[in-house]
Amino acid sequence: MLKEYEYIIVGAGIAGCSTAYFLSKHSDSILLLDRNCDLAQGASGAAGAFLSPLLGKPNKFKDLVTKAIKFSTQFYLENTPKEITNCGVVRIPKNQEDEKKFQSYKPYMDFEYEQMEGGYYFDIGSQVNSYNICKVLAKDVEKLFKYEAKDIEKKDGFWIINNELKAKNLILTTGADISLIGEDYFNIRAVWGQKIDIYTSTQTTKNYHKECSLSHSTFIEEKNNYLTSIGATHHRIDEDLNICNHCLNSFKNESSYSKQRANEDCEKLISLANDIKKLDDVEVCDIKIGPRASSLDYFPMVGQLIDSKTTIDKYPHLVNGSHVKDEMLSKYDNLYVLNGVGGRGYVLSPFLAKQLVDNILDKNELEDEIKVHRMFKRWVKKSKITK
Repeated sequence: MLKEYEYIIVGAGIAGCSTAYFLSKHSDSILLLDRNCDLAQGASGAAGAFLSPLLGKPNKFKDLVTKAIKFSTQFYLENTPKEITNCGVVRIPKNQEDEKKFQSYKPYMDFEYEQMEGGYYFDIGSQVNSYNICKVLAKDVEKLFKYEAKDIEKKDGFWIINNELKAKNLILTTGADISLIGEDYFNIRAVWGQKIDIYTSTQTTKNYHKECSLSHSTFIEEKNNYLTSIGATHHRIDEDLNICNHCLNSFKNESSYSKQRANEDCEKLISLANDIKKLDDVEVCDIKIGPRASSLDYFPMVGQLIDSKTTIDKYPHLVNGSHVKDEMLSKYDNLYVLNGVGGRGYVLSPFLAKQLVDNILDKNELEDEIKVHRMFKRWVKKSKITK
């Protein structure tokens, strides 16, 4: 007998945990599973977890991030007040060209700011404790770790995983690993990120962002030093997506993300942080890495998956550039995704998870910019598929 759930969520990073949180308000039949040994062991654990405004002239992506940071900041303050530090952030231009851009952005700032320390200080800037946030959000749902979802199939109205689990609704929040999806239009690229925690005798009272992000510090009595985080997104490289935060000691020398690479990145991050604020007596105490999932247009991908083969069979003229309404596209029944949050996972995920759950339960329409449909439409126009 297969164990049955109303909802199974595959992937226990911030996207999966946020989705679990909102679903848990409506159902007690939820399973959150992950191939790693705990929550937030991939990109979500390697995130600096900074909530920082996106600067720029008006565009749809900036609008999305602005709405998300307002929502998620308030969400964390209300639901996880012990895990968020609202200390503000100083955004510092990297060079003169960057400074000119900042000047041109001034009329379009979405948040109040003041000039400070060679940059622009935003009071809304925050940092959250990535692991503890995920732990709090997922506390009311059943969890299954060290479980690899290798195969999914639809049978008799249920989604079957590994012929062992069954779900009325399946939600994939798997980040850079999209092997379960099997749709060519669902194109996610892995951009590796690294976060390090350091002890230093230098105190920082705010977050900073220049070429990397440098966090506010916490005084650790037993070390008689301050604990500070440094993080950045980098390295568009091909690498084993199974690599997680516990893999550093098992890296092979020939791996492109070897221990040597990780150590070199530590040195680079410390150098970049010193360009923001001089850090004295630095001791690295933790390294975390993970592949951050980004779509080709940088927007996230949310909602029901499009069945490309069935859709093209029904509307072969799509490959010639013709259009059909979104509601006419064939979808996989009760199969949903939340993916492509990139380096802004802790900003975007609660905001998007709320919309996804409202879409699943109440059929609330998702915004066009985040729907999976857009990627299918672009892909099918470029495809050489013929009926």
